Amino acid sequence: MKIGFIGLGNVGGKLSGSILRNGLDLVVRDLDRSAAQPLLDAGAGWGESPKAMAQDCDVVITCLPSPAASAAVLEAPDGLLAGFGPGKIWMEMSTTDEAEVKRLGEKVRAVGAEPVDCPVSGGCHRAATGNIAIFAGCTRPTFEKILPILTTMGRRILHTGDLGSASMLKVMTNYLATANLLTVSEALVTSAAAGMDLNTTYEAIAISSGNSFVHETEGQVILNGSRDINFTMDLVKKDIGLFQAIADRHDVPLEISPVLIDIFNDGAERFGEREWSPNIIKRLEEATGLSILAPGFPAEMVDDEPEEAGYEVIPKGRS
Repeated sequence: MKIGFIGLGNVGGKLSGSILRNGLDLVVRDLDRSAAQPLLDAGAGWGESPKAMAQDCDVVITCLPSPAASAAVLEAPDGLLAGFGPGKIWMEMSTTDEAEVKRLGEKVRAVGAEPVDCPVSGGCHRAATGNIAIFAGCTRPTFEKILPILTTMGRRILHTGDLGSASMLKVMTNYLATANLLTVSEALVTSAAAGMDLNTTYEAIAISSGNSFVHETEGQVILNGSRDINFTMDLVKKDIGLFQAIADRHDVPLEISPVLIDIFNDGAERFGEREWSPNIIKRLEEATGLSILAPGFPAEMVDDEPEEAGYEVIPKGRS
């Protein structure tokens, strides 16, 4: 297969790098051509337009910052829909709205191509090594066609059901990560206020029932002080807003979600929409006068696990 990849930001640049590193034929495009240069230098081709990529490639992947950006890449006069036809596949790896990916998916099907929503989860450091998790919503035959591509980008691949199911699960997992970021922040600040050593506090959480992926990643860059997790407050606001919208559509009276939204709206107003998301802890640092820092923690996360071949995850209870 010839693969096109549009959107070479923090996540897309790393995912496309994994495709190229594993020897697949890759064409890339980004509004900022300089973002593509390392991939071009490594052997990728350049896509002159989304339409041209749709015509030239068997599969085109989009990994973009918002549902509006994805819609523009598909629906513009020189967009993907103008170039897609029978046998082509669109893989949407952006974190997007379930209803919007279904809307665009219907347009993709109308020209004979197949849509997939396949967001990733696990952090930029795992995207870089091909060890990230990937959800995929699509028909089973389409999933089996794209599984060899997905396994070059990720380690654990889950077929979530029909189109839109992966996007729904992605914003749910990001909602959980956001809740955990806020509780980790509260735990660290409260421990410091009570006079606990923060290095010891970190280890206590890490070996206990309170541990989590967020603690082991964002907790470390919080304590380092860089707060650099390659994820910003505006993206958190987008994701938890999408999760709240799903709950609203299904009349689920969430209680914690609105609080998270209020906290991140306040954080973005105080510190900026493009501030690193772990700096939400600054709200508590400012309120208490404490600086939540400790020696020995990294400024950014690096995946120290060797790259492994990806595989499909089978849900429990299914053969």
